[in-house]
Amino acid sequence: MVRLSTPLLAVLGLAADKVYGALDVNLDDPASIKKAAAQVAEDLLTFYHGDEPGNVPGILPGPPPDGDYYWWQGGALWGTMLDYRHATGDKTYDDMVTEALLWQVGPNKDFMPPNWTASMGNDDQAFWALSSMLATEIGYTDPPEDQPQWLALAQAVFNEQTHEDRRVASGRCKWGLRWQVYPSNNGYNYINTIANACYFNIGARLARYTDNSTYADLANKTWNLIHELGYISDKWDVYDGAHLPDCSDLNKAQFSYNAAMLLQGAAFLYNYTDGSQIWKDRIDNLVDRMIEIFFPDNIAYEPSCEGSNCNADMLSFKGYTARWMGSTMQLAPYTRDKIFPVLKASTQAAVKQCTGGDNGRFCGFHWSTGVFDGKTGAGQQMNVLGSLISLLSPDIQPPLTNSTGGTSVGDVNAGSDEPLVPTFSPITGGDKAGAGILTAILIAGSLSAFAWMSLD
Repeated sequence: MVRLSTPLLAVLGLAADKVYGALDVNLDDPASIKKAAAQVAEDLLTFYHGDEPGNVPGILPGPPPDGDYYWWQGGALWGTMLDYRHATGDKTYDDMVTEALLWQVGPNKDFMPPNWTASMGNDDQAFWALSSMLATEIGYTDPPEDQPQWLALAQAVFNEQTHEDRRVASGRCKWGLRWQVYPSNNGYNYINTIANACYFNIGARLARYTDNSTYADLANKTWNLIHELGYISDKWDVYDGAHLPDCSDLNKAQFSYNAAMLLQGAAFLYNYTDGSQIWKDRIDNLVDRMIEIFFPDNIAYEPSCEGSNCNADMLSFKGYTARWMGSTMQLAPYTRDKIFPVLKASTQAAVKQCTGGDNGRFCGFHWSTGVFDGKTGAGQQMNVLGSLISLLSPDIQPPLTNSTGGTSVGDVNAGSDEPLVPTFSPITGGDKAGAGILTAILIAGSLSAFAWMSLD
């Protein structure tokens, strides 16, 4: 059968919202969207090898130079797959998702596996907690009783990030959540938006799920802090962060996931507070500015890197933004009229360029060009998958709470309260004597080594 070209169909008035290409999808037909989403999900998981013998479950290949991805993107991947499962009903990957999440919980059941401490950020840990929280809210299959539970895992991360060890002790940035967990990590003195926005988001969701106002109070405190620091401007631009000592050197780079993380958290608090005006105003202002900044011509775009060079992290931001705007429509249904047309137009552009790879349907990153850019990756696939399933969001079940069908078991005291920086007992005379003997031995050994090294 002869297949008419898309331009000719447009001339004939037959194209409508049907996008022809490797991904054949009618964006007005939920069944068609689900079919296309299944194809994108299948291709996405070709980048994951954690279920293969000899590999570590849960993580994407990396970190650089061993692969493109840092640990946090594994957590982001499973959040994407959980949203896909919830939107489509496809349970094909349940065993993979469950194994991946539980493998990375760590010995303290808090998503702090020891292998990743050298690069552990509060935002990294939080992305795994966000996926655990999402599993809680969609009624995902609970782990066996002898395993950590989804809700308790999210509570563990929130509790640990509330601890003073993770925060700035004094000054203008007081109580700001640091980017990095450990003082030895580069970025420890950077107080960035995403770490604080993740904490805000998790707190908002825990408040709604458990109906515990303490979580809401801490989420409010975080919003107020980043607003007072100027991370959210008077125009509702959302900046990336600033450094100690006073958080005045604003990094004004704008990335969509910063704003979207705040938007979704605001939507949860809007819903939790039965539509309070303050959260409605914040939602409205964020949505308006996000569309202006991140959706020029109604197509997703990352202004701080897309015109130059986006790294592997940045290549995944569009998908999170679409998903979180989708859940905003669930929690604050009045936003659908403004958000949905933008996401639909953006998704049209996204699927149009998915013509790469051996099967002719892998996706690139640059959606506004209308053509595949020649580069594939997990981030690019997550972007298009997130965009597709965001169109299903308004008509699927909104997030559960523990009084509307949620079954996950929580633990308000979850997490470790051990200090990140070890404290030592006072030095005694015996300690000093022992140290002196040890020092003498080390010096003698070193001199012998230096003498040996100087010989030709």
